[in-house]
Amino acid sequence: MDNPEEDQNDRSIELMVRIGNGDMVAFEQLVDMHQHAVVGTVAKMLGNPSDAEDVAQQVFVRIWKSAARYTPQAKFTTWMYTITRNLVFNEVRRRQRKPSVSLDEREEEHHLSSSVDEGMRPDEETLQKELEAAVDAAIQELPEKQRLAVILRRYEDMPYEDIGEVLGLSLSAVKSLIFRARGQLKENLQKYLDS
Repeated sequence: MDNPEEDQNDRSIELMVRIGNGDMVAFEQLVDMHQHAVVGTVAKMLGNPSDAEDVAQQVFVRIWKSAARYTPQAKFTTWMYTITRNLVFNEVRRRQRKPSVSLDEREEEHHLSSSVDEGMRPDEETLQKELEAAVDAAIQELPEKQRLAVILRRYEDMPYEDIGEVLGLSLSAVKSLIFRARGQLKENLQKYLDS
């Protein structure tokens, strides 16, 4: 039985070999395969979809520059998310030194980026948007390692072992990190859970 994740990993490694030899078409195919996941992860980490494109572009530039030295020691996505982690954490630190986006702008972008089920009634739609914005805001309040672990687990369905490789943590440390993050999220979202 075919395993789509293994097939994607094998395809990514095959493309990396070609990219290492300067194949731009292979690079474009790799970007097409992984761009949505990288942009989505970066946007959730930064809380700002417009900055996500810039950081995601940096991720792929790093992949291009590293292709000749790339050796598949783990899943390709684990390596890719490690690059993503480094660039996102650098961006988070840069922002802490020099905040550039007001809270109003960030809140406005959260509302613009939320997805809504077309079959919902207007009141359900409003509640859904409100809950999504609250979840996004609660995730933004988590410390960066917890935030990335939760995003990779929840939105990318990444196994704990792979999250550990991305973050440089043991399996038990990842489970503990996510457990604490979930507790913090539950606490931050309590008013929504009570209603």
